[in-house]
Amino acid sequence: MIEARPVSEAELHAYADGFLAEAERSRVAQFLAENPDAAEMVADWQSQNDQLRAAFAAHEKSRPDDIRMLSLGSARPAVTAHRRLALAAAAVVLLAVGAAGGHYGPRLFQQPDIQLAYAETLPREARNAFLVYTSEVRHPVEVFANEEAHLATWLGKRLSIADLKVPNLQAQGFKLVGGRLLPVAGKPGAMFMYENGGGQRVTVMVGRNKENRTTSFRFASASDVETFYWIDGELGYAVTGEISRDLLQTIAEECYRQFPS
Repeated sequence: MIEARPVSEAELHAYADGFLAEAERSRVAQFLAENPDAAEMVADWQSQNDQLRAAFAAHEKSRPDDIRMLSLGSARPAVTAHRRLALAAAAVVLLAVGAAGGHYGPRLFQQPDIQLAYAETLPREARNAFLVYTSEVRHPVEVFANEEAHLATWLGKRLSIADLKVPNLQAQGFKLVGGRLLPVAGKPGAMFMYENGGGQRVTVMVGRNKENRTTSFRFASASDVETFYWIDGELGYAVTGEISRDLLQTIAEECYRQFPS
């Protein structure tokens, strides 16, 4: 008897987003019928998609072909900075949001026939870095805000990003504390830390993976820590904080505007 091919997490996301061909969709549907935990998680993703579609309806100005190219990881057409925001919002609408991962993940991924997607390492490492470094009082960063230009040049060289910019989040109420070099999936990564007047801190992490070609936008939750993360070609970004999801998304959108495409 030939065993059925395992259902990957990427296929579950594609099923939730409606990107599977009929044969693959039927295979995943059968798997979901036999795995209630997975079915509950996918249903939650679909519900979140509907909520995001309503929230981002005003930004849905991209052509369907553009959106599909983003979701499937194809080469992106040249776009202006304004259109990048529209594409980002559309991609958020069409791609599954991983907010349920913190709740359902521990149960679901104990099953051997579901493969953890590589992109899931990004929010986990972002959360770990946030918890470790934001609790530091005297040494939260390696290079402080008074050397911002040096910080951008140094980390840009380590990540091979010639025009890396340190996001300015003052409009969102957060001032730069500084940044540091840290490993992201075993490779050089960058972390920038910010703090508001109430002492709340957020971190912005950047990593590079030359093998990655997908584009996705997702939330991840664990206890009180929220992470909004996205993969944009070879680069991965994650914004993490113990703040409201709405404020975190606003900060992530501002970072998206300022980071190089």
